[in-house]
Amino acid sequence: MTVSDPVVESVVATISRSATEIRQGLIGRRGTVDEENPSGETQAEADVWADELLGDRLAAIDGVGQYASEERAEIVDCGDDPSSTDAYAVAVDPLDGSSNLKSNNAMGTIFGVYDAALPARGDTLVAAGFVLYGPITTMVIATDELITEYELSGGERTVVDRDVTLPAEPVVYGFGGRVPDWPDDFRAYAREIESELKLRYGGALIGDVNQVLTYGGTFGYPGLESRPEGKLRLQFEGNPIGYVVERAGGRSSNGSQSLLTVEPDDLHDRTPVHVGNEELIDRLEDALA
Repeated sequence: MTVSDPVVESVVATISRSATEIRQGLIGRRGTVDEENPSGETQAEADVWADELLGDRLAAIDGVGQYASEERAEIVDCGDDPSSTDAYAVAVDPLDGSSNLKSNNAMGTIFGVYDAALPARGDTLVAAGFVLYGPITTMVIATDELITEYELSGGERTVVDRDVTLPAEPVVYGFGGRVPDWPDDFRAYAREIESELKLRYGGALIGDVNQVLTYGGTFGYPGLESRPEGKLRLQFEGNPIGYVVERAGGRSSNGSQSLLTVEPDDLHDRTPVHVGNEELIDRLEDALA
């Protein structure tokens, strides 16, 4: 199965073909480099390597005007005019959860294809998705037309679910940040949720969100007392994940509105991120109002 837009399909095919190589390339790249990314986080050797690999390949696609990565301070001009209706901008978190490398736990790759120059609102996305490097390498792709899950092997995609939808009955939850750093209103909401659902939190956004897509429930990384703006990046994580979950029938929120309607000021803007079943996100927004 392919995506109908040829440029988007080229982006998806490039990421899916690269995923097996990225997974294999993690071996021997579990250390850190003596540099920080634009968000001030220590970079893993694998972060830099995956970014360079994806950046070179995605920037070479005809119809891609910009490439941006969580690991780079600046947008890469790929040659096509990003303001043109024929050019897309691709934003990537090359290795989400790379801090899990040391303990050999789940990681992923997140991407969003924007029909606008970056930084852009999430409602300009035409496709978004992620690769999960779990026991099996899987890929979820959302477009305006459909949301599909694949298994990846040898550069090939095999359909697992042609119409991914969020289960109606929520089962799991996962909340990030240190509990003493949670604002009181979010802490009260979290206490309610943890009495109703099962905790699933692994420290990699993709793994935690995929639990929600699989079983229903909610994931949240709230604004903290020490960091009200949140931890996750809007362009590279919040918007793509919000797009996927909303296409699957759920909701996304920064605490007061859909992530897809947040106006960005900067390429590396941070945001609180909450996704999941509609009723749970409604309750979150009521709690934080």
